Amino acid sequence: MARAEERTVVVIGGGAAGHMAAIAASTQGARVLLLEGSDKLLAKVRISGGGRCNVTHACAEPARLARHYPRGGPFVRKVFEAFGQPDTVAWFAAHGVRLHTEADGRMFPSTNDSRTVIDALTEAARRAGVVTRLQHPVRVLEPAGDGWRVTGPFGSVDASAVVVATGGSPKAEGLAWLQHLGHCIVPPVPSLFTFNIPDPALRTLMGVSADPVRVRLAGLGLEATGPVLITHWGLSGPAVLRLSAFGARVLHERGYRYTVLVDWTGGVGEAAVVKTLEHAIADHPRKRVANTPLFGLATRLWTSLCLAAELPETKPWDELGRRGRDKLMAVLTNQTFPAQGKTTFKEEFVTAGGIDLAQVDPRTLESRVVPGLFFAGEVLDIDGITGGFNFQSAWSTGHVAGVHAARRAT
Repeated sequence: MARAEERTVVVIGGGAAGHMAAIAASTQGARVLLLEGSDKLLAKVRISGGGRCNVTHACAEPARLARHYPRGGPFVRKVFEAFGQPDTVAWFAAHGVRLHTEADGRMFPSTNDSRTVIDALTEAARRAGVVTRLQHPVRVLEPAGDGWRVTGPFGSVDASAVVVATGGSPKAEGLAWLQHLGHCIVPPVPSLFTFNIPDPALRTLMGVSADPVRVRLAGLGLEATGPVLITHWGLSGPAVLRLSAFGARVLHERGYRYTVLVDWTGGVGEAAVVKTLEHAIADHPRKRVANTPLFGLATRLWTSLCLAAELPETKPWDELGRRGRDKLMAVLTNQTFPAQGKTTFKEEFVTAGGIDLAQVDPRTLESRVVPGLFFAGEVLDIDGITGGFNFQSAWSTGHVAGVHAARRAT
C-alpha cells in the first residue's frame, strides 16, 4: 500500500465504533483511512438482535444510562454528555434510519433489519470520503515523528492520529501490541453469558419462559428481576444476562461454579405467596394442584415445580395441607440450582476488560500515555448489559474519538 498523505487519521477496526469514528473524523475535515483485518465490515451489527440490530436503548439521561454498565459507568457517563443516546437517535434519523422502541426499551430500526443500519453506516462513510480497506490487519503500531506508523502485511502508512476500535479480545495477549506502547490491560473475561445448569428436570422445560422472575447468586449479593428463558443448557434471558454481566469477574474467579437461587414469583414476598395459595385452596378445592398454574407460570413449568415440591400429580388443593403448602412455596420462591460453567449468549460475544480507563481521557478518548492515539468501543474496559447498551457505548466513544482525532490531525 502506498503511504497515506500527511494529516491522515487511521481508524483500526471496521465495526460499529470504528465506522462512527471514521465518519466523525472525516466530517471534521480529516483524511480518513479505515482498516479492517477481516473480509467483512460491521459483523456484530449484522447479527445483533437476531439480525434486527438493537441500535440503542430508550434510556436517554446520561447518569441513568451509565448505570447499565457494570464496568466503565462513570467514565462513559462523561462520554454520553458529549454524544449521547439522543444524539445517536438523531444521527440515524438524519441518515434515513428511523428507530422504534419496544416494551422493554430496546430500540431497533423500523425495518427490523440490521442491513438498514449497515447500509446507513457504509453509505455515510462513503459520502464522507472515508477510504476503507478490508483484509488489512495491523501488526505494529508505533510513534513516528509527531505522528504514527501503522504496519501490517499491506506495508506501512503514516498518520497524524490513530483510533483503535478493534473490539474486545478474549485474551490479554490479543492486546499486547497496545500494552507494548505503555498501556495497562485489564485482563479480559467473558460477559453476557447464560448459566449452565446440569439439571435434567430443568432441561426438559427447554423453550419455556417466565416474567418476572427474581434471580440471585448465592453469597455474592447480586440479583436481577426480569424475563428468564429455560434452554437446553440451563437459564438465559435478560435477568440472567444482567447477572452474568455484573458478576463477570467474580464468577470467572470462582471457575464458573456458583449457586443460582430462583424466585419464580418475581419477588412478590412470602405473605403474598401464602395468600395466593390459600385462595387457590378455597377457590379450587378438588382441582389438582399440578393442573392449576399460578403467578402466570406456564403449565409445564408449574407442573415441574409441583414435582420438585414432592406433590403427587393427583394431589387436590384441599389436601395440600400446611406441609405441602410450605414446600410448594419454598420451591416457588427459592428454587436452588448448582451452576457449572457458562455459554456465550448467541453470537454476541462481549468481554469485560481491555484498555485501563485511567489511561484514557473521557473528554476526548485520547490516550494519557501517548498523544495522538485514541480508543473507541469494546477495546476499552467498558461493557454494558444486553439491551442496546454496548452499541450505544460504541456510537458514543466512536464519535468522540473521531472528532478529537481529526482535531489532532488537522
